Amino acid sequence: MADAQPFPSESTELFLDGPTGRLETLIELPEADIARPGVAVLCHPHPLHGGTMRNKVVTIMERALRELGLTTVRFNFRGVGESEGTFDDGEGETDDLNAVVSWVRESCPDTDLWLAGFSFGAYISLRAAQDLPVRQLISIAPPVERYGFEKLMPPNCPWLVVQGDEDDVVSPEAVQGWADSMDQPLDFIMMEGTGHFFHRRLMDLRGLIKNHVQPNLP
Repeated sequence: MADAQPFPSESTELFLDGPTGRLETLIELPEADIARPGVAVLCHPHPLHGGTMRNKVVTIMERALRELGLTTVRFNFRGVGESEGTFDDGEGETDDLNAVVSWVRESCPDTDLWLAGFSFGAYISLRAAQDLPVRQLISIAPPVERYGFEKLMPPNCPWLVVQGDEDDVVSPEAVQGWADSMDQPLDFIMMEGTGHFFHRRLMDLRGLIKNHVQPNLP
C-alpha cells in the first residue's frame, strides 16, 4: 500500500511505501495562478538500461504538463536510485505505479488522474490504466515488440501516442502498425527526424504534448 502521508503543498522529494520498500518520489506543483485539479504520474524508461525519473524525455513531459497547470509526480521504480527492491520485468513495476497512484488518489481525491510513460514506462502506464479511472494517457515511444501490448486494452480516455520516425530502439513501423490496429481512435503522432531520445527535439516534443492534451485538461 502507498504511504498515508499528506500530499505536499510545495514541490518536494519524499519517499512513499511501495510493495517492496520505499519508492523515491519527486512532486512538482504548477504556478498557483494556473493550477488545475489534476495530477499526472509519470513513468520512466527501462531500469536496466539507465532509466530513471530524471530521464530527459520524462523531464520534458513533466515540464509540459506542469506548464499546463497539472501537479506532477515522478518516481523511481524498485531498484532505481534510492528506491528499494529489484527489477521485476514489468510486474513489480506496475505494482509500484499502483502504489503511487493509490497514494495520489487517497491524498487528492478530487483531482483528475493522468498517466504518462516513456518507452518501458509507456508499457507500465498502459498496464496500470487497464484498472484505473485515468482521464488522459500519454505514451512516448511504446516498445510494442518487446512487451505484450497486444494483450492490453486501450484506455477508456483520450490517448496520445508519440513515436520518432528514426527510433533505433523501438521500431517506428511496429508502433505504426500497432496504432493502426486499435479498435478505438487514438491521437497518434509520428514525429519526423528524431530518434528514441528525441535529441535536439525535446522542445518540439514539449510543444506537441501541450498542444495535443490541452483540450482534455480538467
